[in-house]
Amino acid sequence: MIVDAHQHFWQIDRGMHGWIDDSISGIRRDYLPKHLAPYLAHFGIDKTILVQAAEDLADNSFMDGLAQNADFIGGIVAWLDLSASNAADILHDLAQNPLIKGVRPVLQGIEDSTWILQPAVLDNLRLLPGNGLRFDALVQPRHLTAIDTLATSIPDLPIVIDHAAKPVIRGGTALDRDWLDGMARLAHHPQMHCKISGLATEFGPGWSAESLRPVVQHLLECFGPARLMWGSDWPVLELDGSYPQWFTCLKTMIADLNTAEQADILGGTATRFYGLASER
Repeated sequence: MIVDAHQHFWQIDRGMHGWIDDSISGIRRDYLPKHLAPYLAHFGIDKTILVQAAEDLADNSFMDGLAQNADFIGGIVAWLDLSASNAADILHDLAQNPLIKGVRPVLQGIEDSTWILQPAVLDNLRLLPGNGLRFDALVQPRHLTAIDTLATSIPDLPIVIDHAAKPVIRGGTALDRDWLDGMARLAHHPQMHCKISGLATEFGPGWSAESLRPVVQHLLECFGPARLMWGSDWPVLELDGSYPQWFTCLKTMIADLNTAEQADILGGTATRFYGLASER
């Protein structure tokens, strides 16, 4: 089964996506299942993981409504303020929906790089495994030490790092030691996984399989294929490329792996991590 482990939908007139400002006006339009479905059909992609795109509980209901009419959506990663006084109750409610597989606060938008380590937040994160939920970490390199501490503190919490923690590679910038060492430390935690996603956006115009290969090679060395999953990050991807370009690029970068290893990255890892049904 092939799984796109990271994609979004939004409807601009719902007024929940203030982050889509003039600097990224190229994606300030509606992106809905009907726009993604042709790509999935063309490339034989069976399921997707739909990830929150607004810091609003109403976005969770919006995503669930779309999933009821789009059978390719295999799971949803919902938004939740883990510091809220009622977060535990909301977590319990979210867990009642079998489509909701995990939660994601927008850590990259929080100035405090250690916000995730607040006692109240940790207490709520400890509730995720018992509720059958996972944690998507939308982080930057500045967060890697905190995520390392989080994984040590809650060893049974399934964690996936979104967009490979957004390494600083704009325009071909060489990978820095902080990212290289930080990702290697995270990989020592057996519950830690990582998404090969968002890299085209981090590089910017002119990205290619060759330019992104050092990132993917390091991830392979650290995590191995069994803990790596690919995601399109569509439609954010459209800022600097297209769905066909990125899927083709990904397949080029993993072409030297054996069939089983490629299958893990293309869907097996996501299927296991998010608890998806494995039938095509």
